[in-house]
Amino acid sequence: MKIVDAQVHIWGSGTPSGDHRQVPVFTAEELLREMAEAGVDAAVLHPPVSWDPDANAISEAAAARYPDRFCVLGQVPLDTPEASRPLLATWRQRPGQCGLRYPFVRDDQQSWPFDGTIDWLWPAAEDAGLPVATMAWRFLPEFARIAERHPRLRLIIDHCGLIRHGKGAAAFDNLDAVVALARFPNVALKATGAPGYSEQSYPFRDIHDGLHRLYDAFGPDRFFWGTDITRMPCSWTQCITLFTEELPWLQGPQMERVMGGAVCDWIGWKRG
Repeated sequence: MKIVDAQVHIWGSGTPSGDHRQVPVFTAEELLREMAEAGVDAAVLHPPVSWDPDANAISEAAAARYPDRFCVLGQVPLDTPEASRPLLATWRQRPGQCGLRYPFVRDDQQSWPFDGTIDWLWPAAEDAGLPVATMAWRFLPEFARIAERHPRLRLIIDHCGLIRHGKGAAAFDNLDAVVALARFPNVALKATGAPGYSEQSYPFRDIHDGLHRLYDAFGPDRFFWGTDITRMPCSWTQCITLFTEELPWLQGPQMERVMGGAVCDWIGWKRG
């Protein structure tokens, strides 16, 4: 079984946000060593532009050096549509680029899904055939409207769609709303960062039922394993075995899809 992590970061400067490792640099080579130790075959890089403005270029350089190991969901500036829109037409010609990802974590960005700043993005990405991942928990009703208005746009909900800083049951307070988004066939979900929602130690049993509901809603072709490893409270191996050994409802070919095959298909990453 090939294991592909749906979300990791590398960076070369800045102060990492939140619970991420507080190191000024985390290189592709350091990441590859950790991947080898855990048995991860490949990973989707998400440039952390919010703390390293050069992260997009760093991720593209890594994908160029290791094209079978890394692809990228990158960023163009959203508040300059005149300059950014033309970039999307040839986005996949850049090293490793398979789509876009926006967390909207900066204070100045949190109104953008509502105030019209990024209205141009959705039709432009749809026309360019680029999937877009985002931390949709911040704007689930608007996200549903975007999915409905742009049926050819492949959307990805980050981090299970759960309440970002919630723990245990509190993280799942919006679970019904996330599950409801599975009705849109153009919406998929990254089950990334799952251990970070638990109030317990491995195997994090307090999040199993919530993960099961999400999997049942989205199915193995729209439910992607991943870690966001640099902020996880456990090892990469435990992030893997949580899914491969501790969830009895995830077995066989469905497990293979969740652990890597499905995300590659969704974003159009044709590994060597």
